[in-house]
Amino acid sequence: MSQQSTTAKPSLQGVRIKARKGAVKAHAKHEPAVFRDQLFKHIETVPEGDFDAFANKLIQAGSTLELLKYADALFEILLVGGLLQPGGSYVDDGAPFSPFSIYNAKEPVDVAEIKKYVEVLNKLIRRYKYLQRPLEEVSLPTLLQYMNRWPEAQRDKLAIAIGLLMAQGLASASCLLSLTKDHLVKNDVSVNVITTIFRAYLSELSMDHLAGALRKGGIKDLLAFFPPNKRQDKALEEHFRAAGLPHVAEWWIKKQNASLKDTITKALQGMLENGDSHTDIVQAIKTKQEEQALPETELIQCIWQGLISSIDWSARQDQNEALALREITSFTDILEPFCNGAKTEVALINTVQVYCYEDTRIIKAFPQILKVLYNKDCISDQAIIYWHQKGAKPQGKQHFLNATASLVKFLQEQESEDEDEE
Repeated sequence: MSQQSTTAKPSLQGVRIKARKGAVKAHAKHEPAVFRDQLFKHIETVPEGDFDAFANKLIQAGSTLELLKYADALFEILLVGGLLQPGGSYVDDGAPFSPFSIYNAKEPVDVAEIKKYVEVLNKLIRRYKYLQRPLEEVSLPTLLQYMNRWPEAQRDKLAIAIGLLMAQGLASASCLLSLTKDHLVKNDVSVNVITTIFRAYLSELSMDHLAGALRKGGIKDLLAFFPPNKRQDKALEEHFRAAGLPHVAEWWIKKQNASLKDTITKALQGMLENGDSHTDIVQAIKTKQEEQALPETELIQCIWQGLISSIDWSARQDQNEALALREITSFTDILEPFCNGAKTEVALINTVQVYCYEDTRIIKAFPQILKVLYNKDCISDQAIIYWHQKGAKPQGKQHFLNATASLVKFLQEQESEDEDEE
């Protein structure tokens, strides 16, 4: 058997195979210090305080420098004044601090002053839109985790800048998650930084805008920015009120109450479906109140919501009113223990009013529902009279006032007779 001979494959000698342009860029040496020095040449001649000139020079620099490749270095220079090593300390290679940086802002720290610097960043990012993603996804989260390394004034400057960048839509609130790291949380660094960020944001936009930004950024729990021993709603409320940010405190409490109301409503529905006794249901609600108190006016709303949503409305249309009255009568013993005082009683009447307005199947039964609640000691005559005179909600107000006029007249006459007898 003859052995098959092997022949060498042909080769191109003396020919240079050109690498793809993208591959060359990918393997090019990354030299942030060289980039920094080149950037400084563009901005070092600009007079201090000439923000328009700084913006123009940075935009011009973008035509010759690889801003995207060196985005991390760029924002370290523009935000904190120099290149950083892993861990947050400055690279010590004898280079001066940047001629332009948020940290160059005058002290005492002032939102109006920082705003001039942020406007330069705004112009640069608007011109080179590809810089926004590395800013919000890499640079800001990285810088925020080093907040404990800088003096308080420098922290405040950066925090104000981040608040303004968020308000201007140049950064997502997701970067704030870096502040939940243990080394920042334990010494109140996180909560103080977040407070400064919120204050700067609210100098530009409303609390509703801030709430929306936090939701979109995945910031669900503000307590995560507090030290573990201060993670209570009361501590959070007191902190933001003392910091002059009552809107943040009120938004948080409202948010927590909404979550708690939802929990109580669902638990109540579940117990009714399971056939639990009304006594057990009342006790379960009271236990929940002891654990995490909800304002009584809001508690009565969610109890009503849970009870009314348990009604099976599959009966004939012409029987809905009778069904509603029968069911409401049957669960007044769950409502009554929580109808403590005129304010709560008026809140219950308003809850029923809004419900009847929204569910027109039983809108005509409203006066009869009030009679049932009155006869079962859930609401008093004074609460009904007050509601009729000046406490009613705007939803269908005139209709409900007209519908209950005869009931209110009867209660007023009874009240007068009682006074005469005395």
